Amino acid sequence: MMVLIKSISGIRGTIGGNSGENLTPLDVVKFTAAFGSFVKNRFNNKKIQFVVGRDARISGEMVEQLVVSTLTGLGIDVINTGLSTTPTVEMTVIETGAQGGIIITASHNPKEWNALKLLNEKGEFISAEEGLQVLDMADNEDFDFVPVTELGHVRTDNTSIDRHIDKILALDLVDRETVAKARLKVVVDAVNSTGGIAIPKLLKALGVDNVIELYCEPTGEFPHNPEPLPEHLTEISRVVREEKASLGIVVDPDVDRLALVMENGDVFGEEYTLVAAADYILQYKKGNTVSNLSSSRALRDVTERFGGSYSASAVGEVHVVEKMKEVDAVIGGEGNGGVIYPQLHYGRDALVGVALLLTYLAKKQVKLSGLKQNYPIYVISKNKIELKDSDQLPRLFDEIKKHYAAFPVSTVDGIKIDFEDGWVHLRPSNTEPIIRIYAESTDKEKADTYAQKVIDLANRFLQDF
Repeated sequence: MMVLIKSISGIRGTIGGNSGENLTPLDVVKFTAAFGSFVKNRFNNKKIQFVVGRDARISGEMVEQLVVSTLTGLGIDVINTGLSTTPTVEMTVIETGAQGGIIITASHNPKEWNALKLLNEKGEFISAEEGLQVLDMADNEDFDFVPVTELGHVRTDNTSIDRHIDKILALDLVDRETVAKARLKVVVDAVNSTGGIAIPKLLKALGVDNVIELYCEPTGEFPHNPEPLPEHLTEISRVVREEKASLGIVVDPDVDRLALVMENGDVFGEEYTLVAAADYILQYKKGNTVSNLSSSRALRDVTERFGGSYSASAVGEVHVVEKMKEVDAVIGGEGNGGVIYPQLHYGRDALVGVALLLTYLAKKQVKLSGLKQNYPIYVISKNKIELKDSDQLPRLFDEIKKHYAAFPVSTVDGIKIDFEDGWVHLRPSNTEPIIRIYAESTDKEKADTYAQKVIDLANRFLQDF
């Protein structure tokens, strides 16, 4: 299936095919021109600088050349970080005082996909309102290119990941000496993308000498589905057990999601990445936390244990960041392994997640399985159903609301129904033509049952529609 999804968070699609239906060179140029022009307008046409970076997927170099050339054609100077990570590009925007940034990555999507993620001058994703303006400008081809004497210049920056790591090492709660002393043995699976550059570099900088690299060549040939879900992590689980490693580290292609494998080869659960990081931070810095509506209740429980207050936002990094600023959160993120530590920057960052969690394990002198025992046990059931027509959604949501009228229901983002021992959350995906149905409870059977009831209800409705 060939797809092009234009959303407020950027443009995403499968490479090849027809313009306007898939992500073709024409679509890349049009969308880049619209965003570059949007930023130029915001800054009254003063001299603009952008940071560009990409993950290692096969189409990345082609898309990068199109993006960089289009920006220079608009008279915008470009700092090109080349192979990089999403959090690194975000930090480079902040550090260089650039007015915007474009990250070329389709995150966890398979290799035939690519996308443009759009950043403002704070190194954060643009707002929904701004995204709509960019889409409108792209549709109307509302952009002008500059004459030859005003073309932008390109500067290559090969040191952005090193500077990102230096800033992580300088954080109060990252302790290189303690990590080095712990003599950890770590297995890394970076799905042959840019985590294969960044994570081993970070581990070396933290004094971890015993690193086993799986798929750390940035070729873009993903050896398995690149989303860091338990069913895709069988190989690293086996290697951790066989090598008697301290833990396994798994990142997605653009390195903003972090999943861990415990020393016994079982997955730690990507939901618990943020929970464990928050548990560590809150011991030293009292405060509030935020995650999205589809994330585990365990974060709320841990936050309240330390006297803080937990808030839930709509799904999507931009919404989490907005809520974190509103409640002055000391840490936040998403239950997909996305850790946002505002002391460094407001972006999901697997590198800072690794550094904080290795420091915590080393200080506590505990294994990951021992750490997990400290947390309330919740199990999330993650499901999806295909959505053929978005016109079906409002009536489907009304139907589900009526069905669960006896329970507390949130409509901040799709529909979330709260039960005494869990919840179920149903929402359209921002990145695929599907409805995501997540449910959580105190064991897998209960979570699956909650999810299945809603799936059955939705399927019955969609068949009749």
